[in-house]
Amino acid sequence: MSSARILVVDDEALIRWSLSERLTEEGYTVTVAADGETARRLAALDPPSLIFLDYRLPDTTGIELLRHFRSTQPDVPVLLMTGHSSVERAVEAMRQGAYHYAVKPLNLEEIVVLAAKALAEGRLRQEVRALRASNSAPYSFDHIIGESEPMQRVKRLMRKIASTRASTILLTGESGTGKDLAAKAIHYNSNRGDRPFMNITCSAIQESLLESELFGYEKGAFTDAKQRKKGLLEQADSGTVFLDEIGETTPGFQAKLLRFLEEKTFKRVGGVDDVRVDLRVIAATNRDLAADVKAGRFRQDLFYRLAVLPIELPPLRARIGDVPRLLTFFVGRFNEEFRKRIRGVSPDAVQALVDYSWPGNVRELKNAVERAMLLTERDELGVDDFMMVLRPQGGVIGDFALPADGIDLEQVELGFVRQALDRCDGNRTQAARLLSISRDQMRYRVEKFGL
Repeated sequence: MSSARILVVDDEALIRWSLSERLTEEGYTVTVAADGETARRLAALDPPSLIFLDYRLPDTTGIELLRHFRSTQPDVPVLLMTGHSSVERAVEAMRQGAYHYAVKPLNLEEIVVLAAKALAEGRLRQEVRALRASNSAPYSFDHIIGESEPMQRVKRLMRKIASTRASTILLTGESGTGKDLAAKAIHYNSNRGDRPFMNITCSAIQESLLESELFGYEKGAFTDAKQRKKGLLEQADSGTVFLDEIGETTPGFQAKLLRFLEEKTFKRVGGVDDVRVDLRVIAATNRDLAADVKAGRFRQDLFYRLAVLPIELPPLRARIGDVPRLLTFFVGRFNEEFRKRIRGVSPDAVQALVDYSWPGNVRELKNAVERAMLLTERDELGVDDFMMVLRPQGGVIGDFALPADGIDLEQVELGFVRQALDRCDGNRTQAARLLSISRDQMRYRVEKFGL
C-alpha cells in the first residue's frame, strides 16, 4: 500500500468522488477541495505528494493556483485537468511547471498510470534536492576557514552578493587563493543553490571547441555534428556557470560571451534561433584584466560587464594568521582520506610555515600538507616534513648557496617543476610562465620526470 497523499481540486462533485474512489483503491490517501482557497489551506496543513488540479475553479484559475503551488511546494508534481477546448491552455500550464495534463472526460485507468509516474518523479526531485543540500554543506560561509580581517571582509561581501539577484560577478586574486571555493559558496548560499553549478575552466578547453562546448551546436553544424547538442550554458539553465581563467580567452570568444551577458541569449553553433537561459555567471582570473584591457588582450566592454561586482581574494601572505587553522583543517582532512593518525604540526613547524611567504597561496599549503602526510613516518609533522617548501626561501636562484657537498641538479629541477605545477593546480601553461620557460619546455620536463 502506498503512503502517498493526493489532493484533488475540482468544483464538480462527481469528478472529486470518482477520482477519490479510484485512487483510494490504489492505496493512496486522497483529500478533496472544491475551490482554490480550500486547496491552499489543505496543502499547507498536510502537504500532498501529488495534486490533481482543475483548470476552472469558482474563485481562481488553475494557472494561478499552479503558480502558488510551484512557489510553496516546488517538488510536488501538479497534474492539470481540462476540457477539450482548453488543451492549449493546459500546454501553457506545462510550460509554467505542471507535470502533465488530462483531458475530460477522464479515463480513470490512464489517471492511475499518470499518478504513479508523477509520484515517482516527485520522489526523484526530493532525492535530488536532498543530495544537492548535502553536497552544498561544505560550502557554507561558516565552513570557509579565515578569521583574519581580510577574509572576514571577503566573506561579508560574498554573503551580501549571494543574496542579491546579480547576474555577473568577477573573482580576482592570485592563483591558489580559492576562487573556485568562493564561486561555489556564492552559488550554494543563493536562491539558485538547488540548481546546477557548472564549473568551466576556459584554458582547459581547446579554443576551437570552447564555443561549441559552451553554446552547443545544431545537427550538421560541422562534420562530426550528427545531432543537436545542448551546450554547457543550456545545461546549467537557472543555475550558475563558473568561468575560470576567463583572462585566457580570445577576443573572438569574448565578443560572443559579451553578447550573451547583455542579451541573456545565444545561438548554438550552426543555429539561427536564439536560445534564452537564466544564469548567474561568475568569472575568475589571476590576471590583471585592467592591464590586459590597456594592452588590447581583453575587451574593455566585457571587462566592465563582468566587473559589476568584483571580489578580490587575498593572498595567503596577507592573511598569514589563518595558516594554523588551515594546517589543522588539512591534517584532519588527509587523516580521514589516507586513514592516518597524525596528531598535528609541531610548534616549530607551524612557526616556520607562518614565516613562509606562500607564493602559491592556500593551494600550495594544501599540497605541502598532503605531501608531508604521505611521506612522514612520524605521528606529528615537523619542520623536516616541509623542507621541499621551506628550502627555496630567497626567491631567486642567485640567493641560494651551493652546499659544500654539492647537490643533485636534476632533483633541484624536479623540485621546482613540481612546485610550479602544484601552485598552478597542474596547469602547464601557467607553471611554465612561473619558471620563465615555454610550454613545450614544460611538457618535456613533465615527460622527463614522469609527472
